[in-house]
Amino acid sequence: MMLSLPPALPLFDAVIHIEDGNPTINQHIANVTMNQVSDAALIYEHAVDWLLEHRLSENNYKTYRSELTTFLYWTFIEEGVSVSDITRRVLLRYIDYCMKPPMHLIAYRNVAQFVVNKDIDERVPNPDWRPFLGKKKEGIEQPYKITDKALKTKLAILSAFFSYLINEEYTERNPAMMLMKNGRFKSISQNIVMHEDDEEVRSFTPLQWSYVISTSTKLAQSDPETHERTLFLMGLMYSCYLRISEAAARPGFSPVMGQFRRDSKTAVWGFNIPRSKGGKKRTVAVSNDLLKALKRYRLFLGLSSLPAPNETTPLFVRHRAAGRGREVGLLNANLGIRQLREQINSVFSLAADAAHNEGFDHDAIEMRQMTPHSMRHTGISHDININGRPLSHVQADAGHDSIDTTSQYLHTTRVERHESAATKPIDHLAESYKE
Repeated sequence: MMLSLPPALPLFDAVIHIEDGNPTINQHIANVTMNQVSDAALIYEHAVDWLLEHRLSENNYKTYRSELTTFLYWTFIEEGVSVSDITRRVLLRYIDYCMKPPMHLIAYRNVAQFVVNKDIDERVPNPDWRPFLGKKKEGIEQPYKITDKALKTKLAILSAFFSYLINEEYTERNPAMMLMKNGRFKSISQNIVMHEDDEEVRSFTPLQWSYVISTSTKLAQSDPETHERTLFLMGLMYSCYLRISEAAARPGFSPVMGQFRRDSKTAVWGFNIPRSKGGKKRTVAVSNDLLKALKRYRLFLGLSSLPAPNETTPLFVRHRAAGRGREVGLLNANLGIRQLREQINSVFSLAADAAHNEGFDHDAIEMRQMTPHSMRHTGISHDININGRPLSHVQADAGHDSIDTTSQYLHTTRVERHESAATKPIDHLAESYKE
């Protein structure tokens, strides 16, 4: 059965449905990823994650999803570019587009973005929906106009989204903020939407991370059927500095065991990430401890100790068959971002409880504020500051474009700085003349 679809698809359903996934939209994003923008699926997952952070405010959620839908339609379909390639000049073209949108994308009545199709019993894009809403006067459609205030609000929302993407290390620039600081848009408050720019990079201290790993280990010992997978996931994310999108299944990508590869010339093992932010790929050096963790996990799964070349066994096998979507009924389907996030956050919560029970109250509070992305920051920070790995090695494993990004993780504590400064003299030669 052919669905009747609008010329531009709404991408994000109502907040109560967005995490369910929509088959029509999933297929659309997969097609865009395969044929137009190679990292469209990745940026879509980021957009869903960002919207979910605003789910408690219905009005904000509706406003933000509408803007992201219009922006991503223009980015993917009209321009055919990756979000990571958008500069101030490119974004100005988007502003011009919003000021004079194509007539076939303008509606003159407000309708729901998704409706239930009774024939297939699924929510589908409303064929009457359009991304732009015009006005009528005395029943007559008026020429489309958008106010400067509305344009500034668009930029404020996009600036908040780009700030989120910067924190997720998808991109290193915020073209929307640069437009807000200059020219006709500079009067808008920088903090109108959210304070993402004030968010500091959070990482676990060695003590806090020890609680996370010990909690994961105890879970695996008490319930291996459920948590051997958990223990391996935590070690992989930390050791390889993975973004959650690099470990999760998404349209066009499903992680497999064959991503662990042994170099035929050097005999060293690496974990290959075929596509990350901006469509880039990298291979992360695998530590001896992670190799041991991999062997333990594969032994539990009844597999050989190490993967064969090009092995297609899913990296994270579901405990139950998928209940919906394209992978319905498949037991071996990989886990998506939402499932991995829930699993990781559950471990963080239990680890914080353990720290609190042993008197580390402040550590427990900090641990409850961590996100899955904190494991990437933690792995990078620990490798530089504790393990003493060269910055250039960490830069390559992390996939940073610049050594300056990696250098931001190089730090010392106030105590360490005080200890190194306590005995420094004002006059290095003065000691020679003391009686």
